Amino acid sequence: MDDKRKTQQQKSTRCRRLQHVVTTTAIAALGGLPIAASGQTDAKSYPNKLIRVVVPSSAGGGLDTLARVTAKKLTESMGQTILVDNRPGAGGNIGMDFVARAAPDGYTILVGNIELATAPSLHKSLSFDPLRDFTPITMGVNVSNILVVHPSLPVKNARELIALAKARPGALNFSSGSTGSLGHLAGELFSNMAKVVLVHIPYKGGGLAMSDLLAGQVQLAFSSPATAIPQVTAGKLRALGVTTTYKLEALPNVPTISESGLPGYEAKNWYVLVAPAKTPRPMIAKLNQEFQKALTAPDVKTTLVGQGMDPAPGTPEELGTFLQSETLKWQKVIKATNLGGG
Repeated sequence: MDDKRKTQQQKSTRCRRLQHVVTTTAIAALGGLPIAASGQTDAKSYPNKLIRVVVPSSAGGGLDTLARVTAKKLTESMGQTILVDNRPGAGGNIGMDFVARAAPDGYTILVGNIELATAPSLHKSLSFDPLRDFTPITMGVNVSNILVVHPSLPVKNARELIALAKARPGALNFSSGSTGSLGHLAGELFSNMAKVVLVHIPYKGGGLAMSDLLAGQVQLAFSSPATAIPQVTAGKLRALGVTTTYKLEALPNVPTISESGLPGYEAKNWYVLVAPAKTPRPMIAKLNQEFQKALTAPDVKTTLVGQGMDPAPGTPEELGTFLQSETLKWQKVIKATNLGGG
């Protein structure tokens, strides 16, 4: 009798254990459903709050212009406010670091430029890795900077500028929006190829660099079209040449630097859109789609082309490959000109 009771108790215990396992598994499975559904809901309802577009320079420069004209379009098409947040300083590193540390949820975006490719070589103690800590969204625009001088400088082309710089070594200053920006590297490349000494004066953004050039505090700049063209057309600055091998539609009478005094010279900039690493693919796809629509909108395209920017949207994968190749290219230039180590 005792054996029979013992056997029944063992069976009962096994049943209770089995029931507990089944119940626990079912609860876990059911508990997982809201998580999966929540993830899907987030992707489908995205965006459902304000999106912050960080510009790592001050207002008034080319990056700022691109951010604002596309933000307006995205606000209309996505039904949420797109806030442009200028965070200048440290060669763009303050703004880039902010986005690299932001939550990867699709609500913080960076409008970056060549500094994404040059920062690792220029700053040895960098707090982030542009290739590791950002997810590509799309290429924005290709940009040709413009060599502009204050009207008081007695030169009308690159050839005359080189002659003046050789006659007055170290006496000419050029401004740029930051150390490592194309405005900086273009000037260093010019100095290196022309074998002259131009002194670099960095600022916290292209707008500030332009202000001091207009005031005569510096003599020249390799400025972004967004800041240079309005001053050139107003007669406040003189344009000597563009940094690419092609002329700008907005300034058809301005030659390339290569053809006006420094053969073989070329320095091209670009503005791109990236998000923090690990931003969900559905959000990246949505942002890519929306930015592509904005960049190809007739009114946006007209505005950008009028300021020397050539819209060139593409896939996230294309941008990823491009950023890798640009990082390697400028790494070689920085090493050759001894600019690294900051």
